[in-house]
Amino acid sequence: MAAFNVTPSDPSTFILTGIPGLEPAHVWMSIPFSTFYTIGLLGNVMVLFVVGKEQTLHKPMYLLLCILALTDISTSTSVIPKALCIFWFNLKGITVGGCLTQMFFLHAVSVMHSAVLVTMAFDRYIAICSPLRYATILTNARIAKLGLVGLIRAVLIILPLPLLLIRQPFCANRIIPHMYCEHISVVKMSCGNITVNRTYGLVMAFVVIGLDLTLIALSYGLIIRAVLRISSKKAHQKALNTCTAHMCVMLTFYTPFLFSSLAHRFSQGFAPHIHIILANLFFLIPPMLNPIIYGVKTKELRDKVGKYTSRICLPVRH
Repeated sequence: MAAFNVTPSDPSTFILTGIPGLEPAHVWMSIPFSTFYTIGLLGNVMVLFVVGKEQTLHKPMYLLLCILALTDISTSTSVIPKALCIFWFNLKGITVGGCLTQMFFLHAVSVMHSAVLVTMAFDRYIAICSPLRYATILTNARIAKLGLVGLIRAVLIILPLPLLLIRQPFCANRIIPHMYCEHISVVKMSCGNITVNRTYGLVMAFVVIGLDLTLIALSYGLIIRAVLRISSKKAHQKALNTCTAHMCVMLTFYTPFLFSSLAHRFSQGFAPHIHIILANLFFLIPPMLNPIIYGVKTKELRDKVGKYTSRICLPVRH
């Protein structure tokens, strides 16, 4: 394994330790990590394939699901392959440029993911509160434009993070006790004044999530008001069922995201390995569960996935 060793004094390299205190168990830890990553990758690729192949699914709701699937794939792929290299081959070294690039992508995709959830909440609001105008308000072109706006917002918000860090002097000890280059972990490697870096990172996280959660809460407040005006219990149930999948996806995203953001800054009460394992759930659980949630709760998508799965699994009869 000598070829894989990188000295902490190398000025162009950081060292990612993996899960501190559990190094002997890294190979065993790789089993759930690789399993969850593979399931999430296959599920999201299946969503993209089915929606792309089926003309009947070329609708705003399913276009949003495709954007969500792309962000899920990007989220897990920005972190898990490098983590598996650490687990399997002890490849702990990462260049400063590679570290800042990974940091930019994983945070930018997270902000993009949040924007997609806001757009999906707006989609549900229009579908329930203005169903007759849905087709004119939310077209595929408009959804694509909203997706582009979300991407531009993510890039503009996150780009200052690596730009501020690249100007910082880094200390001789470049060991990052983590599996990936999270912003605050890299900031702690600096020997310079990091007040601006810490403040911007914290304010950015709370402003973005606070704004997005406010918009989602506003959408659902209007949805609940509209549902309460409906006299039919059956209509109540149908309206709420259309929101169930989105609410589940929100919980799987925002809960670990907020925990991860706070734990990195206020982690004194956590054992390092517990903190890192829980933080990594953010990159594993949502990408794995999202296609399952929408596959179960969306009948049209479920039927189409079932059709293609049966074609693959069952031999063709002539």
